[in-house]
Amino acid sequence: MNVAERIARLEVESAFDVLVRARALEAQGRSIIHLEIGEPDFATPRHIVEAAKQALDDGYTHYGPTQGLPELREAIAAHILNTRHFNALPEQVCVVPGAKPILFFAMLALIEPGDEVLYPDPGFPIYRSMIRYLGGVPVPIPLVEERGFSFDLNVLRDRIGPKSKLLILNSPQNPTGGVIPENDIREIAAMLMDRDIIVLSDEIYSRLYYGTEAPFSIATIPGMADKTILLDGFSKTYAMTGWRLGYGVMPVWLAAAVNKLMVNSNSCAATFTQRAAIAALNGPQDQIEAMIHEFARRRLAFCTALNRVPGFTCALPGGAFYAFANVQATGVASKQLADLLLQEAGVACLDGGSFGDHGRGFLRFSFANSIDNLMEATRRMEMASARWQA
Repeated sequence: MNVAERIARLEVESAFDVLVRARALEAQGRSIIHLEIGEPDFATPRHIVEAAKQALDDGYTHYGPTQGLPELREAIAAHILNTRHFNALPEQVCVVPGAKPILFFAMLALIEPGDEVLYPDPGFPIYRSMIRYLGGVPVPIPLVEERGFSFDLNVLRDRIGPKSKLLILNSPQNPTGGVIPENDIREIAAMLMDRDIIVLSDEIYSRLYYGTEAPFSIATIPGMADKTILLDGFSKTYAMTGWRLGYGVMPVWLAAAVNKLMVNSNSCAATFTQRAAIAALNGPQDQIEAMIHEFARRRLAFCTALNRVPGFTCALPGGAFYAFANVQATGVASKQLADLLLQEAGVACLDGGSFGDHGRGFLRFSFANSIDNLMEATRRMEMASARWQA
C-alpha cells in the first residue's frame, strides 16, 4: 500500500528537522545552543495557567461548540476592535487548535486546482506547502532587504493576474522579522480593492514589535475586512505554543466553510484552553509587556554581536523574535554554513533557503533564548569563522 500522491506535495518545517539533528548531537554529549525553534522561552503567565486549572475544576472537559465558546469569540471580537479598529462579529470568529488550521482550512475552502496564490518569499514554509497540496500555483513575491523585508510592490503588481485567488501577507514576518509599512499595505489594498482576490493576513506576531506604532493590518482599511482572513492566536504573544489555540476572523460565508472543515477534523478546540484564552485576552498584560521588553533587549545585543561575525550583516528586525542575517560575504552557501555552525560550533540555526529561493544567502536565528546563550553563540560563530576566512 502507498500513501496518496497528494501527500508527496506536502513539505515540512526545517526547524523541526534541525531540532532533531541538534538533539542527536546533545545525546552524544555535545553542547548545542538552540536558535532554530520559533518559540518564546518564557513560561505561560500564571493567571492563564490558573484559569485553565479552574476551568478543569468547573467541568470544562467536554465538547464545546465547533466554532468556539461564545464568550471567547466575543472576547476576540472585542480584541480585534481594540487592536485593528474594525467591528468583527462573533459569528466571524473561528477558534481552532493552533493558528495553522486557519491557514489550512481557509485555503482548503478557497483554492481550486490552477488557482494562483501570491505569497512572501522568504516566508513560512507551510504557505507554499499548502498551495502545492491543493493543486494551486505558488506565485512567490520577493521580500527586499533594502525595504526592511517588505514586498517589492512592483513585482506584486506585475504578478497579479486573472488566475490570482489569494494573497498571503505576514507582518511581523517569519523568518525575516520584517514589518510591512502602513503605506505599503495601503498600496496593496488599492491593488486588490476591485479584484476578486482574498487576503490571508497572518498576524500571529502582531504584539511582538519594536517600533512605537503597532503593525498595521490590512483589515483596518474600509472595505478590506470583507475580503480578509485575519489569522492570529495565543502561541507567540502569551507563550502558549503547547496549548494549541488560534483563531481566524473572516467573512461569515467563509466562516461557515471553515466550521464544516473543523467539525470534520477536530470537532472543537479543547474547552478548558479556551477558558484560559479568555483570561489571556481580558487579564493583566504586564508579563507580556515584560517579555516584549526583554526580546527588544536581546534583539539589540544579538544583532550587534552578529554584525561582528566576519561575513555577517544583520539589520535590526522590526518585529517577531528572529534575526535574519545576510551571510553572502562569507562565500559559503547558507545551507552549508548552517550545517557547519551546527556541527562545528554547536549553534543550531536555519538556512534562509528553507523559507524560499529568496532566502538563500541568509541564516535565521531565533533570539528567544537568554542573553548569555546568545552571546556565547556569537562567540562560537566568530571562532568558527576561521573556516570561511581561510
